[in-house]
Amino acid sequence: MVPRSAEVAVTTGLLSPVIQNGPGRLPGGIVTGMADEPGDELPADNARLVSWAGPAFILFSVVLIPWTIYLGYKLPSRQLSPHYNIAWTGFDVILLVVLAATGYFALRRSHYLAVAATAAATLLVIDAWFDVMTSPPGGQFLESLASAVFVELPLAAVCGWLSYHTEHLEEERIVLLLGRDAWKHLTPGGDR
Repeated sequence: MVPRSAEVAVTTGLLSPVIQNGPGRLPGGIVTGMADEPGDELPADNARLVSWAGPAFILFSVVLIPWTIYLGYKLPSRQLSPHYNIAWTGFDVILLVVLAATGYFALRRSHYLAVAATAAATLLVIDAWFDVMTSPPGGQFLESLASAVFVELPLAAVCGWLSYHTEHLEEERIVLLLGRDAWKHLTPGGDR
C-alpha cells in the first residue's frame, strides 16, 4: 500500500516532497511531527458502506426518540441489579484501557490520538453522568458530583481538545506536504 501522503500527492498530480524524502520528512530533513504508523496507508474505497451509513444512523437516531420517551415512562425509578458491581468494574476497566491508549498515542504523537481522545472524552462524560445519577442522596451523591465537576468533566474537556488539536495537526501536515495552493483545490469551497 502507498502511504497516505504519497497517495494524495499522486492523485492530485503533484510531486510531494514526502515521496522524495520518505514518509514523515520534508525537504531539509524537517520531521512533520506525527509518528509513522502501520495505518498510514489508505484503505480500499468503501464508498457504498459510507453512503448507507449516513441514512442508517439518521434513521437509528429518529427511531430512538419514541423509544427514549417510552423508557422514560415505563422504567421503574428504582431497580435492584445483581451485577451492579461487575458492571461498574467492567466500565472502569474499559475507561482505564482507553485512557492508557490516549496517553500512549499522545507520547508517540500518533494520529490515532484523535480517536482515542474522543473515546476517552465520551466515556468520561458517561461515567460522570451515571456516577451522579445512580448515587444515593447524601455524602455519596456529593462525592460523585465533586468527582464529576473537578475530575471527569475537566479531563473530558482536555480529551476533546486533544482530539481537535490532533485533527488540526493532521490537516496542517497535509497542507505542508502539498502546499497551500494544492490544498485549496482539495477542500470544499477552496476554489472560490
